[in-house]
Amino acid sequence: MSLTREDGTDLSFLLIFSDLDDTLLDHDTYSWEKAQPALDLCISSSVPVILVSSKTRAEIQTIHRAMGLDFPFISENGGGVFFPLKYKKFLSSEEYTVSDGFIKITLGAPYKSLVKDLEIIADETHLKLRGFSQMPEKEVMEHTDLNVEQCRLSLKREFDEPFIFEEPVSEDDIKSIYLSAQNKGLRISEGGRFFHLHGKSDKGTAVNSLIAFFKKQHKSVFSIALGDSPNDFGMFDAVNQPVLVKSKRRFTDINIKEKFPGILITDKNGPAGWNESVMGLLKTGKEVFF
Repeated sequence: MSLTREDGTDLSFLLIFSDLDDTLLDHDTYSWEKAQPALDLCISSSVPVILVSSKTRAEIQTIHRAMGLDFPFISENGGGVFFPLKYKKFLSSEEYTVSDGFIKITLGAPYKSLVKDLEIIADETHLKLRGFSQMPEKEVMEHTDLNVEQCRLSLKREFDEPFIFEEPVSEDDIKSIYLSAQNKGLRISEGGRFFHLHGKSDKGTAVNSLIAFFKKQHKSVFSIALGDSPNDFGMFDAVNQPVLVKSKRRFTDINIKEKFPGILITDKNGPAGWNESVMGLLKTGKEVFF
């Protein structure tokens, strides 16, 4: 969708980047029903809704298909960028591989190396960290409320190791794992349910790469990002208009409006908040943005 002035002058091609859990998906049910009206409007208006999640490619593909989307998506905290095959003509064959019906661009570190690195970080910090790779399916289901099939998709990891602390920890303990990861050229992100160990790429890096891609196809791009947690802050930094979707999370030590001047904060939680904000932005876009 290109935003235009009343005289017909093209202003900008609009992109929407969206987190999934607690944002476009309900925390408890994983449903996006309350966001469906705005999602339908985006699809009918040809506004790309680009899913950006800590979820695996296998998980996102299932959601992507069910939502009726035909746009790129970003998996595992920026580890992989996946394009539908229709985008092939815009990409150099040196940049990608074709995998399971999608064009795959790898930005993240290999999963097997991250599993080993998490064990080393646990040893160095003397903290009990338990990653997905150590959890049987039943345990993952208990932590996530996923069903068996969804759980199996979540375990098909390529670029990101989710983990939990097995005992209470202090702020200094958390800082120590961040530092240990940083010393290895890795990053840790905090999501809604888990901490995540991944490579140097993050949501912001991957979002910037897609903005650059679309800028090659359009004169101007205006980008919006919706998320609910610190894991989305890199994405907020990358776009023109960040939107914090209200959730059960509280950022007691962060002044969101100082950190992201101009950020919008929804009144409603999860997909209802997503619907509220996207509807408002699409309907008032010309006035709000320009």
